[in-house]
Amino acid sequence: MRILTTVIRLFPAVILTILITQSSGFGQVAGDILPAWQPGYLDIHQISTGQGDAAFAVLPDGTTLLIDAGTLSGTDPRTTKPRPNNSRRTGEWIARYISRMMPPNRESALDYALLTHFHGDHMGNVSDDSPLSSTGAYRLTGITDVGDAVPIRKMLDRAWPEYDEPFSSSKQIDNYQNFLQWQSKNNGLIGERFQPGRSDQIILVHNPKQYPEFEIRNIAANGVVWTGRGTATRAHIPPFDEIEPQDRSGENPYSIAFRMTYGSFDYFNGGDIQGEPQDWEPDWHDMETPVARVVGPVDVINHHGWIDAANAFFLSALRPRVHISSFWHVSHLGSRVMIRLLSQRPYKGPRDIFATNMMPEAKYSRKQLESLASEHGHIVVRVQPGGGSYHVITLDDTDESNQITGVFGPYEAQ
Repeated sequence: MRILTTVIRLFPAVILTILITQSSGFGQVAGDILPAWQPGYLDIHQISTGQGDAAFAVLPDGTTLLIDAGTLSGTDPRTTKPRPNNSRRTGEWIARYISRMMPPNRESALDYALLTHFHGDHMGNVSDDSPLSSTGAYRLTGITDVGDAVPIRKMLDRAWPEYDEPFSSSKQIDNYQNFLQWQSKNNGLIGERFQPGRSDQIILVHNPKQYPEFEIRNIAANGVVWTGRGTATRAHIPPFDEIEPQDRSGENPYSIAFRMTYGSFDYFNGGDIQGEPQDWEPDWHDMETPVARVVGPVDVINHHGWIDAANAFFLSALRPRVHISSFWHVSHLGSRVMIRLLSQRPYKGPRDIFATNMMPEAKYSRKQLESLASEHGHIVVRVQPGGGSYHVITLDDTDESNQITGVFGPYEAQ
């Protein structure tokens, strides 16, 4: 037993996959089809599109939540190819994935959709070539493509309804506003600004009393961070008009961040908040540190591992067992980021890193290759009823079969 424990510590993902059929309650193995969600489970799907970020969650009572819906041009050689292929727009593939993974006997509609920030890889790039919707009111790309096919009941972002500073107008934001206006007037969509500090903005809507141990806590948005007490917040980023022009950042530090809790299980998503600013940038570009102070330890985090992500303090505070990384660019995963993720200095213990699409050009060392639990495919976190344990399941992203390519776990929630 001592030898086996040592081997598991050194090669956790590999050994857990081997032992899965003997040691867990998840009876499926590679080659099987992912069983449908059932009441009491929490499913978090990181959808592999090759064109940006998109995550779909089915909460314990069947409440549904979409987090981002990115779409890139698909022609840049530095980016991954569309998955499963380029026969449809990425937003169409996301909508079809959502429809397949909806709770049984539920209409295909989203209770919530959330944009962490206004970058194309999270909301969809738009151009004059983007097709018009049948309404003629907006063009189809990313979130507007998804919302055109799957009705959205409530849409949350960081800027509703003004959409002014700290960014200037852009085609994709203008198009998104056109989408919101038409959907609000004609399809019952409700828009809301994400408010840090609250734990009652994204709630269970079908059977909340049965799952009192579930909560989504709003952590940050627009540079405002929850203090950890009640609903109080503080501003980490100075007012836009007080920032010198050369110090003004792009969208990333203003990203939405939240923590999802189910019993002992915690999941963190912070969009593209930064933790390692360039030497010449002001300290407030580091959003990870103030966020980490109030988030605390989690089981699973989502990030795409660019050069400015996952600083040492952030890792030491969150101590994730599982990293989920949505890769779509040759710069994902940054070498210094990989070193931090694997180091035992920020926090002790094993950790598994799952990637949606690892480009061959980004594989710079054997150590990196051996350290990834998975390099390709949809990534599904399935949390057991009550939140005491969970599995990570990878799915084939070359078709729509929902075929399992790997099962990892069970992990004990911390």
